[in-house]
Order: sequence, then structure tokens, then C-alpha cells
Amino acid sequence: MLFDAGNTLLEINYQVIANGLGRGGVEVSSGALRVAEQKARIRLDDDLRSLKSTEAAETFRRYLGYILENAGISWDERAEATWRALRTYNPPVGVWHCQMPQASLVLARLREEGLVVGCISNSNGSVAQALEQAGLASHLDFILDSGIVGIEKPDPRIFQLALDTAGLGPEEVVFVGDLYSIDVVGAKGAGLRAILLDPLGLWPQNDCLKCRDLVEAASLATRM
Repeated sequence: MLFDAGNTLLEINYQVIANGLGRGGVEVSSGALRVAEQKARIRLDDDLRSLKSTEAAETFRRYLGYILENAGISWDERAEATWRALRTYNPPVGVWHCQMPQASLVLARLREEGLVVGCISNSNGSVAQALEQAGLASHLDFILDSGIVGIEKPDPRIFQLALDTAGLGPEEVVFVGDLYSIDVVGAKGAGLRAILLDPLGLWPQNDCLKCRDLVEAASLATRM
């Protein structure tokens, strides 16, 4: 069973964003930002069909803009200042360094059941460090980082590299991620089955399994 990292195993530190906005006089809770992000990723997914890379600075700027818009916050000089501050926060990992709820328990249980458990992430070369910071790296058999291997999802070659690393065929593997055009399309292109994380039940796509959280994803995958 393979997982994406950001918004799948790793959660954004929403409090850091809230604190940054608060310094500019914009009050918003970390919980409100979390819900706003879960809506924003669906809108960003449409853009990712034409954007060159999920890792580009412009991609994150647009993504943050969608999050703030969903939280009722206009993009002004305070939002711009927050975005600039976030670009230099916690280098080289950035804001995705918090463990997703129940992630360690789910990963540990899957390995106890005898499954190979890995991670495939579009990243800047730091995802192993991020997973280590979050206490998740020890639960993974391997980690593939696009910044290191030179291939980004949805390119099926990075999924094939994971299959080669695991020594498994595509029919034996399930991939879990949070973006349809990156994770589901990429996994299916390599012959894997895919599960899309859909915490609010908002994704319109119906050609893949969807789940609300990692516990449900693991349950679906083991039944498959």
C-alpha cells in the first residue's frame, strides 16, 4: 500500500498560517483553514492539468489564495506577506510537517499485517526529512521523492519505480492520495488501483474509490 505525503500522511501546520495572518490583523482559526484547504485542493486540481509542476512557487501561491478565499479572506498585502513568510518557514521542509491524524497507527497496522508500505511524493527533496520530523518515516519501507528521482506524479514512471522498489506488480498495489489529476490519474496510468482522500465528500469524480480519512482508506485497501 502506497501513500502520497502532503495532505495524505502529512498535514499542513495551519496554526502557522493563522499566526501569520493574525500578525496582519486577520483573525482566522486553524480549524477554519483546514476546512478551507479541503475545498481548495479540488479547485487547484483543475489548475494542475496545465501548471508545469506542483512544486513551483506560483502553484503554492495560487493554492494559498484558494484556501484564503474559501475562508473568507481576500488576497491583499497581508495575505501576500503571509505567503512570503511561509516560503521561508521551516526550511527545507516547509509547512507540511504535521502528522495526519491516526497516520502512524494506520501505517503500523498495515505493516503488522504484512503489507509493504511506501510513500511517493512530489517534493523538493525533503519529504524523507518531513516524514522523519512527523514520526512517520520509521513506519515506511521506502520513500520516493520527485526532487531526488527526477520524476513527478502523475508521470507513471515514478509509480513504476515504486513497484520495482517494492518488488510487486501493479495489480498487487493500492495508492492513496489527495489530488485526482496527480495521484489517481498517475496511479491508474501505471496500472495501480487508487483511493482518493475526500474528507468532505466533495470530489465529483466517480471512477475511483474515495474515503474520508486514512482509517477508511486502509480498510478499503485491505478488502481490495
